[in-house]
Amino acid sequence: MPNAITTKCCIAGGGPAGVMLGFLLARAGVDVVVLEKHADFFRDFRGDTIHPSTLELMYELGLLDAFLKLPHQKVDQFSAQVGDERLGIIDLRYLPTRCKYIALMPQWDFLNFIAAHGKRYRTFDLHMHAEATDLIEEGGRVAGLRAKTPDGDLEIRADLVVGADGRHSTVRERAGFTSRDLGAPMDVLWFRLSRKPSDEAATFGHIEAGMMMIMLNRGDYWQCAYVIPKGGIGQVRAAGLDAFRAAVVKMSPYLAGRVGELKSWDDIKLLTVAVDRLEKWWRPGLICIGDAAHAMSPIGGVGVNIAVQDAVAAANRLAAPLKAGTVSNDDLQAIQARRSLPVRFTQRFQIIAQNRIITRALAGTQKPKPPLVFKLFAKFPLLRRIPGRFLAVGIRPEHIHTPEVAANS
Repeated sequence: MPNAITTKCCIAGGGPAGVMLGFLLARAGVDVVVLEKHADFFRDFRGDTIHPSTLELMYELGLLDAFLKLPHQKVDQFSAQVGDERLGIIDLRYLPTRCKYIALMPQWDFLNFIAAHGKRYRTFDLHMHAEATDLIEEGGRVAGLRAKTPDGDLEIRADLVVGADGRHSTVRERAGFTSRDLGAPMDVLWFRLSRKPSDEAATFGHIEAGMMMIMLNRGDYWQCAYVIPKGGIGQVRAAGLDAFRAAVVKMSPYLAGRVGELKSWDDIKLLTVAVDRLEKWWRPGLICIGDAAHAMSPIGGVGVNIAVQDAVAAANRLAAPLKAGTVSNDDLQAIQARRSLPVRFTQRFQIIAQNRIITRALAGTQKPKPPLVFKLFAKFPLLRRIPGRFLAVGIRPEHIHTPEVAANS
């Protein structure tokens, strides 16, 4: 017989959506079980852009000062180099938020921080190395899920199951949900190269004929995102590692003495980009949030923050009915209805950027010219606040409305 647990809410997935929702529900006094399939939160290249919207939530929770003691870098402006022209395009310095910058922080630090605060509440039950494998269905509704662990199979009965297990979600697959593929013309190769104090400080993107790369200043190293056509990894590898190194140097010549740090393809990680969205996020007894409900493009680095916003909206709606044992279909539908507008709007923006900037850049054969919108941002600095506001705060930002019960002594 499998080990068995009974709880109010079982969350599959220990990413930003799952851990944040688990923390907020436990903080409100709800019994919650969170399952993370890995033994720890350490992943090579998870999204690590913590936007002002998320930092604002940290402030509302009274955790901002402690959170900002974790190692991070700040980005308050973003520029783009298109051919020979460098243009400022985003400015976050005038946001109506306490933190007027994006914090670049390893996602494992973010998740460990939230999980540690979740453990202050007796109703927070985090299981590492526990992978959801199937749903338990009874009487036309989801009544729990099954998971595998190093200690054997685990069966969790719950009033509500939440699928927060990412874009390759087992929960949404087992639930039979239908997703709409919105398309992505590119994949991304992630790698690190050391950074010298003499390097420029700015985080920026660079577009050349048929090439595009983004460089994030991480203090003592550059986090680089080299954009390739969708499915193009085979062609890149066939050309050889030396050719790839040469392409990186062509984009940023001052890296010439450092591309040797890419000793093999093992040092270069492929992110297969997908943009999709479930038509319906819920069934009786079950709802999906975060990438399990809507995979986001890496454009703008908004994925982590959209997932956190989903978690806050879900906690605000569900905390009271979960405690009372009265969660209804109306509650689940209300979460999807609230979060659909910001998700759809953001994905639409990403699709436009993909089609009008990235696709054209990757197909280009001549020295590129800046898009008109970039020229406008460069000429009229005030306009840079518009994409900054959208990127940093988003559409319909969420706020903490759940109560806090006493933490463990």
